[in-house]
Order: sequence, then C-alpha cells, then structure tokens
Amino acid sequence: MAYEHILYSVTDGVAVVTLNRPDKLNAWTATMHREVKAAMRAASDDDAVRVIVLTGAGRGFCAGADMDLLQGITEGGRGAEAAEAPFDPAAREDFRKTYSYFPSVPKPIIAAVNGACAGLGLVIACYADMRFASDAAVFLTAFARRGLIAEHGVSWLLPRLVGMANAADLLFSSRRVGAPEAKAMGLVNRVIPHGDFEAEVMAYATMLAREVSPRSLREMKREIWNAQFQGLGEAIESANADMAGSFISEDFKEGVAHFVEKRAPAFTGR
Repeated sequence: MAYEHILYSVTDGVAVVTLNRPDKLNAWTATMHREVKAAMRAASDDDAVRVIVLTGAGRGFCAGADMDLLQGITEGGRGAEAAEAPFDPAAREDFRKTYSYFPSVPKPIIAAVNGACAGLGLVIACYADMRFASDAAVFLTAFARRGLIAEHGVSWLLPRLVGMANAADLLFSSRRVGAPEAKAMGLVNRVIPHGDFEAEVMAYATMLAREVSPRSLREMKREIWNAQFQGLGEAIESANADMAGSFISEDFKEGVAHFVEKRAPAFTGR
C-alpha cells in the first residue's frame, strides 16, 4: 500500500510506523488516521512482524489534531470517523471505538515519543502498550486550552497510568511536561538520550521480537487489557483457562527446549 502521511517498514521482526508530516510536527489528519490503521492491520497480519513501534518523523511525535481538521468540525462532530468499521469486530466493545483499537492489535505496540506529544497525539501514545521517550520529548493534553474535554477515553487511560491527581493536573492545566517528569509520574516507561533514542528503542523491540514467544506476547497483551475490566477473581479464572492452551503450544515446548539446550529460541508464535 502506498502511504501519504506515514512511513512503514519491517526490519528484524519489528514493524516501524512513522507519522510523516514533519513540517507540521506530524499533526493528525483523517488520512493519517486511515493509514495508521491500515499499517496496524498489515503488521497484525504479517507473521514476520512480532513487535510494532509507532514514532514520528523530525522533531515531533504528534502535535495533536491538525488545525485544519479542527476548524472544519461542525456542530455535528467528526461524523465520518464515527461510522468506520472496527479493527477487530470480535474484540470487546471498549476496543472497537475510533481510537481505542490499539489494545485489539495482537502484537505489542511501543510508542517511541521522539518530541512534542500533544492533544490527540498524547491519546494515541496512551493507547500503546508502552511509551519510551526521548529526553527531548514534551507532553501536554492541550484540550482545556482549546475549549474541549478529555477526549477519546483519555479520562480512563490517564488515571490508570499516572493516578487520579496527576491525571487531573495534566488535563486541567494543559501544562507542558518534560520527559523526566513524565517518567516520574509513570506516563512513560523509559527516558533515553535523544542521540541514542532510535537505536535503544529498536534494540528493545528487536529483543522482544527475537527472544520472547510471540504467542506469550499476544496472550499477555490480551490478558493485561481485559484485566482492566475484571476483578481479581475473574482475572485469575481467565488466566487459568488460558493456561491449558499454553501447555500444549509449540512455543511452550520450544521455551523449555531452548533453555535446557542452552541455545537461542526459535519461537513460531503457535
């Protein structure tokens, strides 16, 4: 597929989806939205892909919705987005909304936040499974300064990542938060010097692709996200039900074999 607002590549089991409007700090457009979703589908369906990295070209990750998009919104809202088909019709309803489909992508998604991450860009990053930040990254919610609300489920996401008080601070003030503070409050997993950022992100992603069972990653991702809607007992029962399948999987057999034989794993994801 030819892309207009993103780049897509696969290397060593890692698919890299790059938001590619660097002159606009990768501001989000309807075209970008469609292309990111298409890239996530391509990565999901490709057995050679085991991990997905989402990042931005140039100085920014994503500066939020493009101002032309915002100016074009009428009282009817973004009607075209509301009508789109879900990424996975079989996923729980919570993961079938316009921007909430990342949890239904069956492979880990790492948001590699290389620069400005604002508004809708922050929402997108929060739906990833992990967030690595360059020490040049800056985060802000922006909504309150546009007369908007906590959009697209970020009122659910942020408290789970940073706690209620920090979420209220970030949403109410729309203040700029640097990478070290974002790490301290739990918004990002890791802060990496900007000069080493791409190499370290790719090293981690490649490690997952080469050394970890794709089946385990797929099942654990599903369990983690579904557990956000479960009590402890239900999560335990779900895990117990999943355990039987793991014991008869090829990846379990390979996981034991490569450890005993002291060699590199050759997982198949089955």
